[in-house]
Amino acid sequence: MGLITVSARDVHRLLDDAARPGSTYQRVFTDLAAAMHGRPVADILPLLRAAATDAQLGFTGADLAEQADAISRGARYELRVQVTDR
Repeated sequence: MGLITVSARDVHRLLDDAARPGSTYQRVFTDLAAAMHGRPVADILPLLRAAATDAQLGFTGADLAEQADAISRGARYELRVQVTDR
């Protein structure tokens, strides 16, 4: 389980929002989970890292590795999001 802190003004980069169409980290993660199940973590990790960079999210390397492992195994991944007012 991961934890990320995101400002209220940037939460749209992480989570899908019908009012703001476009790619979000959530959408990329979901697409990767569907397409990369069973693939090696080493194949998934750079894709997640690029998505996090594009979305300007501060996931740690350990968080991304944990997410890649969950995708590889087809396991659920729980991410706790702390939203700040800054």
